[in-house]
Amino acid sequence: MDEVFRALADPSRRRLLDRLNERNGQTLRELCAGLDMARQSVSKHLAVLEAANLVATTWRGREKLHYVNAEPINAVAERWISQYHRERVRALADLKTALESEPMSKPEFLYTTYIRTTPERLWQALTDPAFTIRYWGAVLESEWTEGATVSWEQNGWKSADPEQVVLESEPYRRLAYTWHTFTPDFAEIMGIEPEFVERAAAEPRSKVTFDLEPAGELVKLTVRHDGFEPGSAVLEAVGGGWPHILASLKTLMETGEPLPDPED
Repeated sequence: MDEVFRALADPSRRRLLDRLNERNGQTLRELCAGLDMARQSVSKHLAVLEAANLVATTWRGREKLHYVNAEPINAVAERWISQYHRERVRALADLKTALESEPMSKPEFLYTTYIRTTPERLWQALTDPAFTIRYWGAVLESEWTEGATVSWEQNGWKSADPEQVVLESEPYRRLAYTWHTFTPDFAEIMGIEPEFVERAAAEPRSKVTFDLEPAGELVKLTVRHDGFEPGSAVLEAVGGGWPHILASLKTLMETGEPLPDPED
């Protein structure tokens, strides 16, 4: 956490985070526009933010896009804030809210976390239904080879659409599959407004990608969920759901127990 606090201590870096919070997925050139900072200075500040995991990046062609990554703030909030007086951590709580409250302006969700485990164990957690049910509450079953279908079962609802398939499968490195199908019975069982499911079902099917990268005793896990249209109802929903799922996955891998359900 020392890197997080050092990164946040600089007003220029907080300003860059504010810029990304206003409009995520910006290039270095876009971030430099309108700032009274040299391109080299902006690049150095972004490197510090990325090293602290406050900024996640992805490449689109030759462009490097930068996104606010709320994972370190989530970690601070979940592990420490409850131990201190509210007034002493108001700034962190406000920052956590700011990073999570605004939907991403680009049609993409990006989240990076570091988990103390091995790529093999993390791959198992992503593909073994005995694991997914514990931190996700969903049973995902597939042969996990390219083109294989993925069945999804949650709270008695099951989806096995033939278009729900594995798109990429490189064991211990990358896994990608299409997102599940939205149906009226999904809304009824999950207690979701039928209007949301109607909107979600009308959208193009999205894609989620998990990239696993060894980082010493840790594994860097980057989750990218894309394929959305502007104003996507599904993007808004997954943007609120993924942080808890991934925090629960990290906790399960590191402690043996997932996070409690937020509704409990």
